[in-house]
Amino acid sequence: MQMWDAQADALRDFDVVRLEHPGHGGEPMIELRDVGDLARRVLAAVQSERFSFVGVSLGGAVGMKLALDAPERLDRLVLACTSARFGSRETWDERIALVRENGMEAIADAVLPRWFTPAFEDVQIFRAMLVATAPETYVRYCELLREFDLRGQLGPIAAPTLAIAGAEDPTSPPEQLESIAAEITGATVVVIPRAAHLANAERPDEFNKALLAHLAA
Repeated sequence: MQMWDAQADALRDFDVVRLEHPGHGGEPMIELRDVGDLARRVLAAVQSERFSFVGVSLGGAVGMKLALDAPERLDRLVLACTSARFGSRETWDERIALVRENGMEAIADAVLPRWFTPAFEDVQIFRAMLVATAPETYVRYCELLREFDLRGQLGPIAAPTLAIAGAEDPTSPPEQLESIAAEITGATVVVIPRAAHLANAERPDEFNKALLAHLAA
């Protein structure tokens, strides 16, 4: 949940529920079959009949599943720095093998430059969060994303949708957010300059401006 600290003040007038993915932030790991299981956890955790959802990266994948599987619960949707399909099966298999053989430290130096541009100064906070993740937990999420593919399936999403991209995001570059938006009627795209994959943390002022404009519309 710490990755959302930069949005906390901007959302002070909203009733906000921040959720940990299983295996993160002290939340116990559970058996996960697919990204849909994460979406169902959101539905169970949020007591409001209808709510807006904001997700970054994997959270964006969860948001897409929510919008498809429970449209009656969703008011507005923000999909940030995410993809309908993340990378290739070969890339995920290589990452899984590396973590299983050498642990989380081995992946940190490869992942963090994808999360942030070189100008970001607080990278060590996020490095600590990453390496604190149990290797097998990280591997399971890699497996979930390896199988995740909603390309060509987003047309039924009816919730007003904002797609946010980091201009320098190598993981989910702007063209991937534009592809998502192209499938969803009425969706809009905002590209944040000088931001990589965790644009909400690296460029919170620009991110929050777009976020609030969409949620308050």
